[in-house]
Amino acid sequence: MALRPIITAPDPRLREVSKPVEKVDDALRALMDDMLETMYDAPGIGLAAIQIGVPKRVIVMDLAGKDEEPEPRYFVNPEILDPSEEMQAYEEGCLSVPDYFDEVERPARCRVKYLDYNGESQVLDAEGMLAICIQHEMDHLEGVLFIDYLSRLKRERVLKKLKKEQRLAAAS
Repeated sequence: MALRPIITAPDPRLREVSKPVEKVDDALRALMDDMLETMYDAPGIGLAAIQIGVPKRVIVMDLAGKDEEPEPRYFVNPEILDPSEEMQAYEEGCLSVPDYFDEVERPARCRVKYLDYNGESQVLDAEGMLAICIQHEMDHLEGVLFIDYLSRLKRERVLKKLKKEQRLAAAS
């Protein structure tokens, strides 16, 4: 397993639509292992492959608390089925939009169809934090960031701040 650099906005690669995975094999499992290690190190609760520059429809997440046993989850080619009409607002953050959090409204529940770590087909009924996280990560697969749900003014302010921080980091 290896740590991989996380791409941050406004890197244009984050706007790329990820391609479906042909098959779950050892190379893909190695990618998922790297993604999980990178996510834990960041630290975060979810990571899409595009966030490390790999445009494949792969997500990892772990919603276990700090003092709980890890519960890694792997989603290959995930599809959302039956999102609820009921919406839920939740304060979101993102490893690709560091140090910024804002409230986003999403369907409170959804069903997710995907392949697991071993390539087996699965269906998961998600609600609460799991539903929010899977929808957030799946947005990445479509080139969408959580800040895209905010007003244009807020989004531009966040991107301007990130660009400035990247210029300062590059200069030092």
